[in-house]
Amino acid sequence: MLNFFSDRAGARTQDPLLKREMLYQLSYQVIIFLLPYCGCKDITFYQFHKSLLIFFSFFCIALFYAFKNQYIRLKMKIIILGYMASGKSFVGKKLSETLKYKFIDLDDYIEMKENKSISSLFKEKGELYFRKAERKYLVELLERQDSIVISLGGGTPCYYSNMDLITEANNTHSFYLRASIPTLVKRLMNEKQQRPLIAHIETEELLTEFIGKHLFERSYFYNQAQFTIDANKDVAVIIEDVKSKLF
Repeated sequence: MLNFFSDRAGARTQDPLLKREMLYQLSYQVIIFLLPYCGCKDITFYQFHKSLLIFFSFFCIALFYAFKNQYIRLKMKIIILGYMASGKSFVGKKLSETLKYKFIDLDDYIEMKENKSISSLFKEKGELYFRKAERKYLVELLERQDSIVISLGGGTPCYYSNMDLITEANNTHSFYLRASIPTLVKRLMNEKQQRPLIAHIETEELLTEFIGKHLFERSYFYNQAQFTIDANKDVAVIIEDVKSKLF
């Protein structure tokens, strides 16, 4: 039995079939090894300790498989993306509270790191500087080792291959909150001044036209997310939709 594991020790693999084969082989050999001693008192000191070692090894592997999913869950990163006013921050906060994860809004994180508001960064240093800073801090967050829910800015997925970065990150799951244009227009009309990209738009008709065109351009990137969630639903339903896809 020990040879079975030593033969495979040098070639570790993530193949679940091989892991399952190893577990079955170990449990089988535990039974075969202990069977002759059932009801027998004439077991040598060496045989007793060898059987104890085999049983302990089996127990450790079984324990690992039992708690593997919980361990992975503790190190998970969840990315929430979508257009402006799709509810990324609100949903992200509620989700983090439900899962007991830390929550970070990327725009808030950038403002903290740069010691300037997003609007000020756009006005004083331009969009190019902002997008570079956005990429830098996204990388920083994805490299963290803790469990975290991250809500992105509306344009984050569309620059510097950020979606490739998210998709390739370890144990990271991305969710596109897809809201309808009427829903977005209704929400954004009341907060235009806090949105540099639409602060100059005066009427609801012009805003509808702008969002329709802009959303069409960005949907290519948004749709690269691992999952798409209907953001027109109640937040409780959205949270359950996200959880059902994670677990």
